[in-house]
Amino acid sequence: MKRENILSQTISTAGQSESTVYDNVCKKLLGNKVILAWIMKSCMEEYEDCSIEEITQKYIEGEPQISDTAVHQDEVLEQLKIKGLNTEDKSITEGTVVYDIRYQSTAPEAGGIIRLIINVEAQNDFYPGYPIIMRSMYYCSRMISAQYGTEFEKSEYDKIKKVYCIFICVNCPKNRKNTINRYSVHEEHLRGDFHEKKERYNLLTSVMICLGDADDPEGTGVLRLLEVLLSPDRSVENKKKILQEEFGIKMTEELEEEAKEMCNLSKGLIDRGRAEGRAEGRAEGRAEERQQAFIKTIQMITNLMASMNWSIKQAMDALGIPEGERAKYTAGLK
Repeated sequence: MKRENILSQTISTAGQSESTVYDNVCKKLLGNKVILAWIMKSCMEEYEDCSIEEITQKYIEGEPQISDTAVHQDEVLEQLKIKGLNTEDKSITEGTVVYDIRYQSTAPEAGGIIRLIINVEAQNDFYPGYPIIMRSMYYCSRMISAQYGTEFEKSEYDKIKKVYCIFICVNCPKNRKNTINRYSVHEEHLRGDFHEKKERYNLLTSVMICLGDADDPEGTGVLRLLEVLLSPDRSVENKKKILQEEFGIKMTEELEEEAKEMCNLSKGLIDRGRAEGRAEGRAEGRAEERQQAFIKTIQMITNLMASMNWSIKQAMDALGIPEGERAKYTAGLK
C-alpha cells in the first residue's frame, strides 16, 4: 500500500482550518532533513565546515518532530529519556509551549562529539504584538529548563545540552528583509583575564532569518532557498528547477507531487479568500491592506527620523498618527 503523503495526511486531519493546514504543510517542508541541513550550515557555528550531505546523514538524529500532535509532558517522561523529544513543553507554572519543529543533532567538536537540541519556527506575522526575538529567547530558556528529568537529573548540570531556536520570518518589513541575526551568550572580562570554557556557558542561541521577496538580488544562499521553498506564488516547475540546479536538492516523485498539492492548496486558499472577501466585505483583503499600510507607515516614520533627525514622536506628529495607534508603531520600530 502506498504511504499517504505528508500533505494528504495533513489535509485529512479532522477539525483543522485551511490556513492551519497550509501552516502545517510549511512546517512539514521545513522539517525535511536536507532543508534543516542548509539552515544548520548557514546559521550554526558548529556546522560551518560541514557539508550538507554530512549534516543530513551523520549529524541529525532520528526524524524531526513536527507540531501536529500535542502530548502532555508528564505522560511521556519514560519515552523522552535521553534522546526522545516531543514538540510540547508543558509546565504547571509556566503554561504550554508547542514547538513547530524540534529535534536533536550531534556536532563535531575538538576532542569529541557534542549534542544539541534544535527548534525551528515558521513565523508569518512579523508584528504579533511583541518582539519575536523575545519569544525566541523565552523558547530557548524553556528548552533548557525542560531538560530536567529527560537529559539530566538532580545536580547533573554538566549534562545540559546547548539549545538553538531558529525563527524563519516571512512578510518582514523592508529594513529586515534578507537578514540573518544570531544572538548568543558571550563572556566579558570585567576584571582579570580568566577564560572559562565556552561550552560551559554558551548554552543557548537564537537565530532570526528574515526572508525577502522573490528574485531579490540580495536573497542568496539559505535566504533564497527558503524563499523559494515557502513561496505560495512560484510554480512547482520553478521551485523544482531552482532547488535542483542551485542547491542540488533532488525532488523525488513523491516530493514533487506534494509540492504540486501545496501549490494547489495555496491557489485554492487565495481563490477562496477572494470569494469570501466579496461575500463578507473582503475582510481578508482589508487585513492584508492593513498589514501593508502598517509596513509603509513604519517606513515613513523611519525615513522622517533619519532625514529630519526627528524623534519618534515628532515623526508621528507630522504624519498625524492617532495617539491610540502609536504604541504599535513604536513597538514595530524596535
